[in-house]
Amino acid sequence: MPDPIRRQPTLHRMNTAQIDAFFATLKAANPNPVTELEYTSVFELLTAVLLSAQATDVGVNKATRRLFPVANTPQKMLDLGLEELEGYIKTIGLYHSKAKHLLQTCRILVVQHGGEVPRTREALEALPGVGRKTANVVLNVAFGEPTMAVDTHIFRVSNRTGLAPGKTPLEVEMKLLKRIPPAFRVDAHHWLILLGRYVCQARKPRCWQCAVAPYCDFRPKTPAP
Repeated sequence: MPDPIRRQPTLHRMNTAQIDAFFATLKAANPNPVTELEYTSVFELLTAVLLSAQATDVGVNKATRRLFPVANTPQKMLDLGLEELEGYIKTIGLYHSKAKHLLQTCRILVVQHGGEVPRTREALEALPGVGRKTANVVLNVAFGEPTMAVDTHIFRVSNRTGLAPGKTPLEVEMKLLKRIPPAFRVDAHHWLILLGRYVCQARKPRCWQCAVAPYCDFRPKTPAP
């Protein structure tokens, strides 16, 4: 579920000029944004994203730093088996179901895709434990496609700022893809997540520290403590 927003989402929408300035500012501050999940291959990225549902990137990274040195391919992951895999990821929430899904996914990758992660949305979403958001992350981060994985941070920022108000993650995703200028679309996913994670936080947005506050419809701005 999207996390709570103290005030109701704005009914206004950022206009085109505001959107251009909003993303130009984010780009100037962070020209080459990257995911905070640690990985060295597309398979490791897929694994990390699958494990990250309802978990923090920090927690996932802590587990995968131990897991990936011993199992960094679908076949090696299968060779671990369920019990051993669970031992590596037991600090992550929902690790029982995630371990089962991950092994099921690895089996499909080996049998149907030659051990490689597929590059299409349809094939990715057919993998156990991989929904639209996970597929969007892999398509964007690994393959450079201009997709938008709407997590709680992006959902909150999109509604609160007036960038792309919507009642569901899918509605927000479709509006973002329509409203974000093409030049910013590939990196927008990272910028919005980082903005929501560190500045436009759920309970008390740090408006006084926000570089894009002048272009945001959120009122009134939260004052410095």
